[in-house]
Amino acid sequence: MTTQAPVRTGQQSAPAQVAEQKAWSTPGIKVLVLGIAGVLAAVAILWSSGKQKDGTATALIWVGVVVLIAAVLLLAGLTPVAPGQARVIQLFGKYRGTTRAPGLQWVNPFTRRITVSTRIRNLETAQAKVNDADGNPIEIAAVVVWQVQDTAKAIYAVDEYPKFVAIQAETAVRHVASSYPYTSQREGQLSLRENAEEITGRLSAEIADRVRSAGVAVVESRLTRLSYAAEIAQAMLRQQQASAVVGARRTIVEGAVGMVQLALQRLEENHVVDLDEERKAAMVSNLLVVLCSEQATQQVVNTGSLYQ
Repeated sequence: MTTQAPVRTGQQSAPAQVAEQKAWSTPGIKVLVLGIAGVLAAVAILWSSGKQKDGTATALIWVGVVVLIAAVLLLAGLTPVAPGQARVIQLFGKYRGTTRAPGLQWVNPFTRRITVSTRIRNLETAQAKVNDADGNPIEIAAVVVWQVQDTAKAIYAVDEYPKFVAIQAETAVRHVASSYPYTSQREGQLSLRENAEEITGRLSAEIADRVRSAGVAVVESRLTRLSYAAEIAQAMLRQQQASAVVGARRTIVEGAVGMVQLALQRLEENHVVDLDEERKAAMVSNLLVVLCSEQATQQVVNTGSLYQ
């Protein structure tokens, strides 16, 4: 009778990510003084051993060597931490914590100390050519202000975190640019040119979500370049100019109609003159020509009657 091994079902749990923790350290000034004193003491012992001619010389040499090794280990553990920097402590390949306290610190001399900058950095993405939501090619670039928050994730979660941030920022810029039109074609639609604040807010949120796994926080992001590509720039400029002319004409006509209505209403209220429908039509025609004309109109004196 044979027995089968039990079959394991379910997915394997993902390995837990390393999170930043405080490493053990102590102020290094006292250790520095102690190490220098140890070196001097070892030199003195070794120098005095040369004057001995019996077995005492050998013992002094051993004592001097031990003191010298201890002093060297003390000095090897000294780690300067500059403001705006942190030291990731690694012992035999295992993460032991991060030291952020500025100044001279002393840690285990057998550890590897990796320097990580915690200063605020600027990243300017390369100018990218992307098709917007309407399929028009545009040129776009952005500047991203970012800072390392979790030094352990920055070192161990990704490979070369500055390059990781740069690639993810460019990917986010391309994705946002292709998700919205350059200019809105209908009311209430977000566009890259007309809704800069909303677009940059969504861009910052997307970049922050993409780089969170590297222990990086996004302070701010802004678009530095946004324009149509050169091959369609002239055509789009003419389209914008035509839209502007149509909008201006619409405004002029609406204003002229309002002025004509006001003129007719005031004439009727003040009983200045009684106008029949034909004379009202002539007056409206003349007023609209004067108000809507792009060129200066010339006055014509009518010496006859409207009906002759």
